[in-house]
Amino acid sequence: MRKIVLSLLLFAVLGLSPALAAETVVMETSLGSITLELDNAKAPASVANFLAYADAGFYDGTIFHRVIPNFMIQGGGYNADLKQKPTRPPVKNEAANGLKNQRGTIAMARTRVVDSATSQFFINHKDNPALDHRAPTDDAFGYAVFGKVVKGLDVGERSAAVQTRAVNQLFQDLPVENVIIKSVRRVKQ
Repeated sequence: MRKIVLSLLLFAVLGLSPALAAETVVMETSLGSITLELDNAKAPASVANFLAYADAGFYDGTIFHRVIPNFMIQGGGYNADLKQKPTRPPVKNEAANGLKNQRGTIAMARTRVVDSATSQFFINHKDNPALDHRAPTDDAFGYAVFGKVVKGLDVGERSAAVQTRAVNQLFQDLPVENVIIKSVRRVKQ
């Protein structure tokens, strides 16, 4: 209780909102745990969107369905039977927030449509500057980074190293053995 009071007091003194504090979540996967620090200050819409899905248990039982070594691992939209889960409306793309698609960051996955991100995300396996915001055009808008791995990067490494296969046009880089996201839960501060 004292920690909460001190935190609120610190926010008040600095003129900050507690909502701008970083959120920490733990993603339990079939290969281990990944702890993520989410950046409310620079990506509030993306963080709120991700947390809404996490709080609802949406990610429980989903898989990393796109795994490309030396690029990224993508998940959060399909279950183990490759059935796409119904999503909430898309969020505004926050790729112009100054955060870069660097190794170990988490970003919103989307289609070619700039503001099309819903539940899917990816964790960068290496620095991917080609995914960063470069201009306010469809081709150069980029992918919104909203956090970073602070513990468990080795789990991401193991996930990126699994053997993959093509199942159809949609799943060209699908792990042979599912890498399951068991849960995504907030860490109480």
